[in-house]
Amino acid sequence: MEELDLLKKAWKKDSHSLEQVTEVEIYKMLHKKSSSIVKWIFYISLIELSFGFILNIIMSFTKYDSESIELLKKWNLYYFHIAITVIVYIVVIYFIYRFYTMYRSISVVDTTKNLLESILKTRKVVKQYVIFNLVSLALVFAVVFSLGLYYGYMDIMLKKGITTPEISTKTILISIAIIVLFTSIVTFIFWLFYRLLYGILLRRLYSNYKELKKIDL
Repeated sequence: MEELDLLKKAWKKDSHSLEQVTEVEIYKMLHKKSSSIVKWIFYISLIELSFGFILNIIMSFTKYDSESIELLKKWNLYYFHIAITVIVYIVVIYFIYRFYTMYRSISVVDTTKNLLESILKTRKVVKQYVIFNLVSLALVFAVVFSLGLYYGYMDIMLKKGITTPEISTKTILISIAIIVLFTSIVTFIFWLFYRLLYGILLRRLYSNYKELKKIDL
């Protein structure tokens, strides 16, 4: 009722007053929508982390996990795997904390300028989060896949009775091409996933940004 009364009073005044009231209402609406979007970004990142953590716990009780650990030890990648896992979790938790603080911050901003700055900052941090995840995924996949090809090739040679096989330049180039191809495919699939997951929210957030640029409180 209060909002309706404000509009009625504005109608009794000049058109400039009505415009100002309308801008205030638009700002409140965009502020609420933007805050909700950032909240969902925080929730989704938290669900993503929880899902990965729970999946790791479940896998740790399976035969596949013990076989993977033995394989990583054979390839001298076990401690690399532990280090990368710890680093990724620390960085992801840091980003989730950033999302939470940005949600708290955007919920209490009181000017269009501050809201615009918060939106741009949120978009920037989300993009950094996605880039980090994709780069770390590509790095780990490329390393593991490379060693998998190498040790797989060595095992085949040993079965043929060749203890010190020489790897030709052609084999190396083919291997690199395969690694790049499969790493690109996996990274692209995850990029599509993140584009769907966060891209929709970021586009809505940017739409709010463009609308806010049109008003001047």
